[in-house]
Amino acid sequence: MSVPELLKMLCCPETHKELRIAEPALLDQLNKQIAAGTVRNRGGRPVQEKIDGGLVRADGKYLFAVRGGIPIMLVEEMIPRVVPEG
Repeated sequence: MSVPELLKMLCCPETHKELRIAEPALLDQLNKQIAAGTVRNRGGRPVQEKIDGGLVRADGKYLFAVRGGIPIMLVEEMIPRVVPEG
């Protein structure tokens, strides 16, 4: 199954909005902020582990981290968008 086919099947578990793949620049910035200890997930816990990729909710407000090729699709693990994309 290709990534575009998979994205058609996945949606935000909270809003059911579509998802898109996060741009590399966004991932770089988030990983820098994670290393600095300034990123908290929706549940309020610090994000301590680098992310390999991300899926951004259609409204751009949250990112679902991808680690080891697996998207973490839990509402409490969503990462608020802390840097602009692009």
